[in-house]
Amino acid sequence: MRSFPAARVLRHLSLAALSMPIALSAANASAQPFYHLESATTLKGKSPDWDYVALDATRPILFIGRRGDGAAVFDLIKKQIVKTLEESEDAGAIRLVPEFDLGYTANGDGTSTMFKLSTLKTIKRVTFGKDSDSVFYDPKSKQLVFTMGDGHALAFMDAKTGNVTGTLPVDANKIDGSAADGEGNMFIALRDKNKVIKVDVAQRKLLAEYPTEGCAQPTGLDYDPASKHIFVGCRSEKPVLAVLDAASGKVVTTLPIGHGVDGVVFDKATHQIYTSNGVDANLVIYAQETPDSYKLVEAATTRPYARTMALDPKTKKVYTVTAEGVADPSKKINTGVTQFYPNTYYDNTFTVLTYTR
Repeated sequence: MRSFPAARVLRHLSLAALSMPIALSAANASAQPFYHLESATTLKGKSPDWDYVALDATRPILFIGRRGDGAAVFDLIKKQIVKTLEESEDAGAIRLVPEFDLGYTANGDGTSTMFKLSTLKTIKRVTFGKDSDSVFYDPKSKQLVFTMGDGHALAFMDAKTGNVTGTLPVDANKIDGSAADGEGNMFIALRDKNKVIKVDVAQRKLLAEYPTEGCAQPTGLDYDPASKHIFVGCRSEKPVLAVLDAASGKVVTTLPIGHGVDGVVFDKATHQIYTSNGVDANLVIYAQETPDSYKLVEAATTRPYARTMALDPKTKKVYTVTAEGVADPSKKINTGVTQFYPNTYYDNTFTVLTYTR
């Protein structure tokens, strides 16, 4: 066996010891739990249109509002659409009500497709107005709330029976995200009025209006019942996540996010707020350190125009959808979102994206 001088052995050991912190630092950096793309499933089909997505937390199913095509049922294991709900044409949003084994769509013509959640069988298509943008659920009153921007109103429906219970006029053309406070009230963003309103769902009554100072074009919205704070995604020239006190409506703070925000989700377990920003193609996440103090967790790259999302509360996976498109100058371009927002999407480009830590 070849022997080495003691001084040479000590020198090698010293160099190895010095290199260990660098190696450990590199390993820790690579092990940081940041979001990254787990899968991208591109679906065959004609030029797509879409809006909101909804996750069935009890099984690996993602519901996708495909507008003209209706509500698509995407199997997250098989990575394919296994069904399109019958009589759900023009569905832009889906709301699940597991306690009644029911689901409801918000269809653009002012109807809702009521279906049995366990079997995915359509029960009936209910008319409640002349248009619809989205649908939300209040667990206290057991009522659904449909937003109708063109109709300047909210429509209410009994979630157990599918019976329409009434409407409430709203002075706005762009009625966006909403969240229930668990006490029978709902907070709703009015994008064109730069306000958040508070509505008593059972009484169908407007309780308060909160101007969103420092927050233009409020869109996505969620609520934390513990701190009684409202989280609002704002499409301002410099887009922000606004934090509002639910009792006073006061803006507690604003935090920078990406352009083109739509989805806002508060995870009660981790006290983190997720924003999906389609124009800047990122997922910006903040941690709620105290009710009035927030810290950036990460800003992960997604894909252009992946604007709505669903968060799995167990796995923390994020699901979103997008497609490849173009701003065709011969057609109207929605410059309210961005100067060159796509108005035409290509066939065979609709993609379901899964992000994980």
